[in-house]
Amino acid sequence: MKKIVKVVAAIIENDRNEILCALRSPNMSMANMWEFPGGKVEKDEDIFAAIVREIKEELNCTIEVTDLFHDHTHEYESATINLICITGKIVSGQPEANEHSALLWLKRENLKSLIWAPADIPAVEQLSGPWGQVPRPS
Repeated sequence: MKKIVKVVAAIIENDRNEILCALRSPNMSMANMWEFPGGKVEKDEDIFAAIVREIKEELNCTIEVTDLFHDHTHEYESATINLICITGKIVSGQPEANEHSALLWLKRENLKSLIWAPADIPAVEQLSGPWGQVPRPS
């Protein structure tokens, strides 16, 4: 049986209604595919704490979590990924591509123009469709 890996991903929207997309580097699996930034949830770690930690480590900025957006399980050859997408906004710092090859802010109607990692595609579909409104903090 394949190992199930719990992964969190941030859907970060800026003041121009653009969403942050991250290009996987050549040394990562699924190189040169786009994803929402994030990473593995550590043992006994809350998903919201995990996404704040991952964004600080990967992008050198701090986010405030706003809501759970999408939960999807995708089966790859080597593992099964439970990808949990969480919305958030940047509260300090500017995103830096420390682990990724590039970062890009895109309007939701343009998200489908990128080549996405398979596990991220259902969230992209949800964001791009008529119900793809990211909840906004009050």
